[in-house]
Amino acid sequence: MAINKVVMAALKAISYRDIDVKENYKMHRNFVNITRKHYLKPFYKTRDDEVYTDNYKIPVRIFSPEEEGNYPCLLFFHGGGWVTGNIDSYNKVCTNMSKLTCHNVISVDYRLAPEYPFPAALEDCYEVAKNLLKNKGSKYKDITIIGDSAGGNLAAALSLLARDKKEFKISRQILIYPSTYNDHSGTSPFPSIHENGTDYLLTSKRISDYTQLYISNKNDLRNPYFAPLLAEDLTNQPKTLIITAEYCPLRDEGEAYGKRLREAGNYTEIYRIKDGLHGFFALPPRFPQVKLCYDIINRFLCEVK
Repeated sequence: MAINKVVMAALKAISYRDIDVKENYKMHRNFVNITRKHYLKPFYKTRDDEVYTDNYKIPVRIFSPEEEGNYPCLLFFHGGGWVTGNIDSYNKVCTNMSKLTCHNVISVDYRLAPEYPFPAALEDCYEVAKNLLKNKGSKYKDITIIGDSAGGNLAAALSLLARDKKEFKISRQILIYPSTYNDHSGTSPFPSIHENGTDYLLTSKRISDYTQLYISNKNDLRNPYFAPLLAEDLTNQPKTLIITAEYCPLRDEGEAYGKRLREAGNYTEIYRIKDGLHGFFALPPRFPQVKLCYDIINRFLCEVK
């Protein structure tokens, strides 16, 4: 359904109370994690595990369909501006994802900025992907990477990094309203930043604050592993599904990335969810935008090999 006037007024009121994320990121992180935490019911099939690197362990949580079976796998990177979110706050999203796609879902609890700035989150996601895709004894097969918002950014960057390092190959990626560019201020070339950057919960100011917390230095802003749309070479990328939202400030840069992937010779599908807001993917499946999103995802997973 379209956004009515009452909902629009409420969105504007909430959006204009934007806190200074840079100054209050710990409070903001705690608020997000507490309000979005979902305690799993006993009948949900989950398992916590860890991927070991040379210096530390990366927590992951594995969500499986209720019935036993040899299911394909979605490797999921959560959103939150690289600053908030964790595997607990995305429990409900991942249980729904596993149930609605009939896939195992492996959710990665990557390190967060600013304590661990770029490229720490990307390195963690890369290590988990390498562990799965290079491990011939792994029971998880037919792996597709997927992420929303900052997680979509990490998925796109991971695909570029995997191509360049040549340690493993990613066959498919699903990017849900991904961040792909380096400028979300008044100088952004994308209309959606100006049209949707103040009234729809995720503001352009908040995106810019997240960016400043994520980068190590200003040179990161020009790094294609930070902003994949800056990559000069986008050849040899996975088959890609990009889903954007009509009222999302990141809409146009996500679609621009898809068009550039297509121009570089990659199989790419781009869909814009009408009346969708940034973050709609975390809503219950009964919402029409979420239902349509999963219809698109399931068709892609079934038909694009």
